[in-house]
Amino acid sequence: MIFSTYRFIFLFLPVTFAGYFILNWRRCYSLSKIWLVIASLYFYSQGSPEFFPFFLASITGNYIFGMAMIHLEGDRGFQKKLILAIGLAGNIGLLGYYKYTDFFIENYNLLTGSDVALKHIVLPIGISFFTFQLIAYLVDCYKGETERYDFINYLLFITFFPQLIVGPIIHHAEVVPQFENVDNLKLNFDNLSLGLFLFSIGCAKKILLADPMTTNAQAFFNHVPKDPKLLATWFASIEYTISYYFDLSGYADMAIGLGWMFNIRIPQNFNSPYKARNFQDYWRRWHMTLSRFLGTYIFRNVYKRGSKWRNYYVATMVTFFVSGFWHGAGWTFVVWGLVNGLLVCIASWMDRRGYKFPFLPAFALTALGVVLCRVLFVSGTFTDAWHVYRGMFNFASLGATAGEWARTIWHFVYWHKSSGLRLVIGIIICWFLPNTVQMGEKYKPKVINLLFAAGLFFLCVIQMNKVVQFLYFQF
Repeated sequence: MIFSTYRFIFLFLPVTFAGYFILNWRRCYSLSKIWLVIASLYFYSQGSPEFFPFFLASITGNYIFGMAMIHLEGDRGFQKKLILAIGLAGNIGLLGYYKYTDFFIENYNLLTGSDVALKHIVLPIGISFFTFQLIAYLVDCYKGETERYDFINYLLFITFFPQLIVGPIIHHAEVVPQFENVDNLKLNFDNLSLGLFLFSIGCAKKILLADPMTTNAQAFFNHVPKDPKLLATWFASIEYTISYYFDLSGYADMAIGLGWMFNIRIPQNFNSPYKARNFQDYWRRWHMTLSRFLGTYIFRNVYKRGSKWRNYYVATMVTFFVSGFWHGAGWTFVVWGLVNGLLVCIASWMDRRGYKFPFLPAFALTALGVVLCRVLFVSGTFTDAWHVYRGMFNFASLGATAGEWARTIWHFVYWHKSSGLRLVIGIIICWFLPNTVQMGEKYKPKVINLLFAAGLFFLCVIQMNKVVQFLYFQF
């Protein structure tokens, strides 16, 4: 069950919403939270029913470990470290088993010449995201930076269904106080209106733009020819780059909108990343809650304030290595992470020395780098990625003369006019229009805004029979 389906929008959401606020209206505040937890657990169980018992065991065990560390006072550093180590090992081990078992078997077979059978383990939905939230919770419990949350509020922090599967990755300190705030238990029509507005925009991003572009680009990348043509290669690569943004940011917009409906403010996840002028700026704007987690719990533990600058670059590369490996169990993801880390280091080095490209070259180079990195990210193998890169410079596919070039371009545009129009619209939105963060800040519950949201929602509803899975479900 995903957000952009009839079942979620017309059954799960209204039943969950009505039950939650009816119980709050009757002053059954504890019961309303339990209702929301049960609804969220049901939502998760529909995506990974076989993993569901392990999910329950994991979140319960982490709560017990966290409370154990909080209750240890005085000179009990060894005991707290032991509990933290066991908790981290459990979380990382669970993620590693489900996500990386086949990866390690494949590499073991390659190095030793063995023929160990792959397990073909189905990746539980959302495990990469809630594992990070649980790790952050445990580490903060160890540092004494976590309150003694009651079990129900803790469960809401982990399981709150809008962010449970694909984020944004939330931090306990920013959401648990919201669940504990009695004022947030009352129906707020302004928040509901804003939530519906953001949800409609996110749904339109996903269904009207991301899904058809993803389907078209995946058809190319799933069967990359050995000698791809220049126009087809660039078109599919740019199309996938744009579709990834609309898919991920669309989900985030829907999640944030759902949060507002329940009076819970979920952190923003995207801030016009394709307007960035370098890769350091790009990663400040792209998947911001993931960058925040990696910066807080990976980068800061490698780079200590006051260290030499070369240690900053080491910490950056370590952080992006973790980011790449987190995104997928494959060497293409690892290399993708390291390449991004290198580009961030270059941007940081230039900034420290006061080097700065003019706007247009900086913008163009960053956009080019994003597309080239996305090729590596979405290619199944290095061989496929190499064929795509070769195709990008296959000028011979255009012909030998100017006339042949013109005819080739005309035929390509003619046969791809509908998908090309969608791509152009997507680029205009990414580069020239305000993002949903800016739209949300200026939002007023006016008739024109309500009609705009209703129109988008209607267009989405009539297209919901063509829904494609969210891209980050595979991570």
